[in-house]
Amino acid sequence: MRHEPDIAPIAALVGDPARAAMLTPLMDGCALTTGELAREAGVTAQTALGHLTKMDEAGLLVRRKQGRHRYVATTPRSTAN
Repeated sequence: MRHEPDIAPIAALVGDPARAAMLTPLMDGCALTTGELAREAGVTAQTALGHLTKMDEAGLLVRRKQGRHRYVATTPRSTAN
């Protein structure tokens, strides 16, 4: 029996146009605020927060606080094989 990663749940998350629009600017390793990501996706901050929560729960994102701002970035992945 082959044991392959189940990518369907991740694909479903990334396949949503708003989520894809929020992930795209994060792909270069930068961190952005929820408001900045909401503008990128053309959605309200509340809607963006809902999308970000789903992606965070799936392990795609990390959140960090810097002063009074909260930033979102993609989860660092190991490049080792």
